[in-house]
Amino acid sequence: MQLAVNYSPQAAALLDAGEIEFDLYKTTEWPSMIAEATRQRPAYAHFKMLAGRDDLAETGWEVIEARLADTATRYVNTHLAPRAADFGVPLESTDPVIGEKMMAAMRRDIAGMVARVGAERVILENANYDPNYDIPIWVIRPENLRRAVEESGCGLLLDLGHAKMSAAYFGVEVGEYIEQLPLDALKELHVAGTRYVEAERRLVDHYPMAEDDWTLAEWALEHIHQGDWPRPWVVALEYGGTGKAFAWRSDPAVLRVDVPRLYGLVYR
Repeated sequence: MQLAVNYSPQAAALLDAGEIEFDLYKTTEWPSMIAEATRQRPAYAHFKMLAGRDDLAETGWEVIEARLADTATRYVNTHLAPRAADFGVPLESTDPVIGEKMMAAMRRDIAGMVARVGAERVILENANYDPNYDIPIWVIRPENLRRAVEESGCGLLLDLGHAKMSAAYFGVEVGEYIEQLPLDALKELHVAGTRYVEAERRLVDHYPMAEDDWTLAEWALEHIHQGDWPRPWVVALEYGGTGKAFAWRSDPAVLRVDVPRLYGLVYR
């Protein structure tokens, strides 16, 4: 189990200065970002695919296979996130017939990935309540996330922030929500801070870690260290990035605190 951090120029500067330490960078599939990151640490690519949207061609197999070959990328990931509009339903639809059509669409996309690299190299990420991405509520129900993982034979990429946001939408404790997921298939763990954004009237992630986020991370990593859950190959801190969208979410003061604290949890 290793610690990864989202690549950002701020993280790179802190690493060069010896102020933080971690094992590898989590990057996009972009060659320019990977080149910058690997100047310091190995990098692995996190792909943008959304199962159920038939969008694999937007990334392309030639890119995916190149990243598997030239970086530390161990798995091909996809998010379990069809688009509600593609099925002509509102986000809150509970129509089981439409739900099965969504499952079939995700199954189709996942099957294409499995045919190319094998189920053992594909991981499925739990999506979260996020109207901006038009993700149907049906998809974030834990029983349907479990079905997608178990029926495909793929691994689970557990995003704690996503789970927290989904649990808040359903009005349940986040631990109760997570324990309904297929944790026996855990391969990768993502950690990020969440914050209630009044303009969106919901929790949003990729913020600095707050104490309730740390409580959740500590709980999850304790289950891993105790052997209750499988040890993921990597725990990734999803704070920081490049460009205007992440400029205000790559604060060196935050990284100085959050990276060492998570390092301590990963390595005890």
